Amino acid sequence: MALFRSGPATRDLRGFLELLESKGQLRRITAPVDPDLELAAVADRVLAAGGPALLFENVIGSSMPVAVNLLGTVERVVWSMGLERAEQLEDLGSRLALLQQPRPPKGLTETKAFARVFWDLLKAVPDRDLTPPCHQQVFEGEAMTLDALPLIRPWPRDAGGVITLGLVITKDPETGVPNVGVYRLQKQSFNTMTVHWLSVRGGARHLRKAAAMGKKLEVAVAIGVHPLLVMAAATPIPVQLSEWLFAGLYAGEGVRLTRCKTLDLKVPSHSEIVLEGTITPGEVLPDGPFGDHMGFYGGVEDSPLVRFHCMTQRRKPIMLTTFSGRPPKEEAMLAIALNRIYTPILRQQIPEIKDFFLPMEALSYKLAVISIDKAYPGQAKRAAMAFWSALPQFTYTKFVVVVDSHINVRDPRQVVWAIAAQVDPQRDLFVLENTPFDSLDFASEQLGLGGRLAIDATTKIGPEKNHPWGEPLSRPADLEARVSSRMEELGLGDLDDQSPDPALFGYVLDALLQNRPIGSAASKGS
Repeated sequence: MALFRSGPATRDLRGFLELLESKGQLRRITAPVDPDLELAAVADRVLAAGGPALLFENVIGSSMPVAVNLLGTVERVVWSMGLERAEQLEDLGSRLALLQQPRPPKGLTETKAFARVFWDLLKAVPDRDLTPPCHQQVFEGEAMTLDALPLIRPWPRDAGGVITLGLVITKDPETGVPNVGVYRLQKQSFNTMTVHWLSVRGGARHLRKAAAMGKKLEVAVAIGVHPLLVMAAATPIPVQLSEWLFAGLYAGEGVRLTRCKTLDLKVPSHSEIVLEGTITPGEVLPDGPFGDHMGFYGGVEDSPLVRFHCMTQRRKPIMLTTFSGRPPKEEAMLAIALNRIYTPILRQQIPEIKDFFLPMEALSYKLAVISIDKAYPGQAKRAAMAFWSALPQFTYTKFVVVVDSHINVRDPRQVVWAIAAQVDPQRDLFVLENTPFDSLDFASEQLGLGGRLAIDATTKIGPEKNHPWGEPLSRPADLEARVSSRMEELGLGDLDDQSPDPALFGYVLDALLQNRPIGSAASKGS
């Protein structure tokens, strides 16, 4: 049995659109729609209702269709990875966790598992495409213009049109190792855009090295790739693999790459559009403001300017895009799926953690609920500290709630009960002050520097308490089973509903995993 699938269900954006359409999860919009504000507003309303992916075929000002909301449900994220059920994501995470193994395998079973990992790594090596579809049309010099692209502007105060789901590809000027990231690009002119990346990202590191060497940095932007490649580029799992190899592990086969027409960079050969350009170190322009995932407009920052001199594309290319804002958004759906993949990897790094959950309403990373099998005093604090340092994306998690293993971290009723019943604020709150933080978090007193809070909502043991702890109420398992079996007989079957309160965060996850429109849960019991 292979570690991953034999290959994704589809191999390019067009194939994935066909898959969605065959499953009734794609709606084609033929009426004219303006990419300035209107397109995102329509897509936002459909996404909030748990609706299908959209393909706008008549975008004002461009001949290119625009695809959006492709990853607008967890179910569609699962399909993009060649899987059928959300539960398989955790199994995928368990297998990926083998790559984090810090010790040699023990016994025949582990040896076989590691042999399968090695084989799948070999299968994941990128392949070269000598007849790439992305080179079917080539525009260089004066023929190259960004005006041909249907760039959306999602929010009224946004500074301009943006590319949001492009793979931004750079290469280390010293080692030649590539970096693939998903960064926002703002149009500045017919052939220039600013790129917005954090200083810790690979592209920013490459630019600093190029500046030290007195060189320009080559940049390629691949637009309209298979969503699985977006998943791989956005996954900050600490495995020492290139993004291309990691994408190959996700897909079960190597990514087909081709060399750019004018740059010494490789891009996915099935890309709908590829932009080729360079950054001159020190050349910047104001970037922003833009609406971001925090639900506010971000600030204006001087950002590197990319000068494009070549654009290649497939015949009749399709633009793939998305937009940020308060959840639910596509990025939140992606985070819910990645939560499942991270869980086994997190357990391997911190064995005492049994489960964890990042609620979508908390922006999918600002608040984490983790459960532990508590064995000694102070363990909750230790688990919170370990969580903050386990994976790069948890660096910006502001709140960590630690509960006992019998608490369902995805049920807000149980989590809120644990906080209300088992927390003394003067004993169980642990604050870390002045830690490096998300510059988009305006709640911080100083941008880029903020505090973190851990809440110990576990049962207190040993020296954590100085009086007897009450015994929690419970009923025997056989009694609960007997009552459950009799609910229909008693005429109460329709009342035997154990779903979380729809007014709280848990119902959203349940709705998404069951492919149920989010709004349908809100009407139940309200």
